[in-house]
Amino acid sequence: MVEVDDVPEADEPEPAPLHDDADEDVTDAEEELLAEPPHPVNWNLLTAEEAAGEWVELDKWVTWLRHTYGLPSSVIPPFWHRHPELLWELSALHLHWLCAYDPEENGSAPNGWHRDFADARQRLRDWVAACGTRLDRDRPTRQAAWPGETPTETIEDTVIPDRATDFRAFVKADVARRQAAEDAFYASLGADPTTGEVHDDDEPAQ
Repeated sequence: MVEVDDVPEADEPEPAPLHDDADEDVTDAEEELLAEPPHPVNWNLLTAEEAAGEWVELDKWVTWLRHTYGLPSSVIPPFWHRHPELLWELSALHLHWLCAYDPEENGSAPNGWHRDFADARQRLRDWVAACGTRLDRDRPTRQAAWPGETPTETIEDTVIPDRATDFRAFVKADVARRQAAEDAFYASLGADPTTGEVHDDDEPAQ
C-alpha cells in the first residue's frame, strides 16, 4: 500500500507566504504592469498630471481609430482637441471601446460597440459641421449670446500647418492652466509650496 502522507517534518521549511517580505519588490513591480480598469474621464475634474496622461492616450487611440476605419476629416478633423464637444464625444467612444474589448467582457460586446460607433459617427459629423473646423484650419466653436450676455466677437479662421505641433502646444497650455489652478487652490489653504502640506491654524509652520 502506498502512503500519501506529504505533511512536512517539523524541521522542513514551510512555503513562504504569498505576501512575504522577500517577494515585496517583485509584487510591487508586477502591480505596476497591471493596467487600470476602464473608467469614465471627467475632463472638468482632471488634475494637471492626470490630464497630461489622458490627452496622450486619447490622441493615440483617435489616431488608431481614423487610420483603422479610414475616417474622413468630416468625422474626425485634425484639430478635434480644440473643440470640447468633439473631445467629450471621442473620449466617451474611447471608454466604450476599452470596455467592449476588455478580456472579462462578454463576447458580443465588440458588436455592440460597432453599433454605437455608427451612431457616434453621425453625431461627430454634426459636431464638425457646426463648429466649422477644417482640414488645414480651425476656429473656435461659435457661441450664441443669450439676452443680457456680451455678444461674441467675430471669429476668424486660423491656418495651422502642423497638427502635431499644435496638439503638443495645446496640451501643454491646458496642463499649465490646470496646474496654475491647483497651485492657487493650495496657496489659498496656506499649503507649503514645497511639500504641499497644509498646516493647522493652531500649529505654526516649521
